[in-house]
Amino acid sequence: MECKPVLYTYYRSSSAARVAIALNYKGIDYEQIPVNLLKNEQLAETYVSKNPSALVPLLVIDGCELSQSVAILEYLEETRPDAPLLPKDPAQRAHVRAIVGAICCDIQPLQNLRVLRTLPEDQRPEHARSVIARGLSVVEAMLEKTAGQFCVGDEVTFADCCLIPQLINAHRYGVDMAHFPHINAIESKTSKLEPFQRAHWTKQPDCPAELSNLTF
Repeated sequence: MECKPVLYTYYRSSSAARVAIALNYKGIDYEQIPVNLLKNEQLAETYVSKNPSALVPLLVIDGCELSQSVAILEYLEETRPDAPLLPKDPAQRAHVRAIVGAICCDIQPLQNLRVLRTLPEDQRPEHARSVIARGLSVVEAMLEKTAGQFCVGDEVTFADCCLIPQLINAHRYGVDMAHFPHINAIESKTSKLEPFQRAHWTKQPDCPAELSNLTF
């Protein structure tokens, strides 16, 4: 009997949300195990033995323990090609991966919890806000050339899986979104899709009850 995939996650992790969206979109049933980053549960020996980077997400699937969200997305696409998240056209695929890189390499790592913890607490919101706003300006310029209903054309791709979770932090830190019409349109479109709704941070099992009614 095939084991159900297990996603180790944290409710406010944009990296984990990317994987959750993809799993939902592809119709893959999975179990979630929360890892509380604020309590440093990711540093527990039992977790580090599975994921030496001590980060989320970690996806246990097909007998494999997979870390790094983009690598997980690629694995899901290669092993579960139904409901594809990459275009067939090579140039379009390259555009998707470029947007993914702009988000996952140039924005998210510079404003994640590990980085923010190195700064005085009163400097953290402005640092995150500046990094996200600057990065989204680049993404918006890229979308000028690629966007249809979604980031690249009219089908959901890896790019949308990565963009939408990043916007949660944009709203959380008060980024002025008025400068990003393409991003706003894509956020509005995806907000109506069940895979994105299920992956929203307020819908996760470890989201504190007092935060579950927030809208960003």
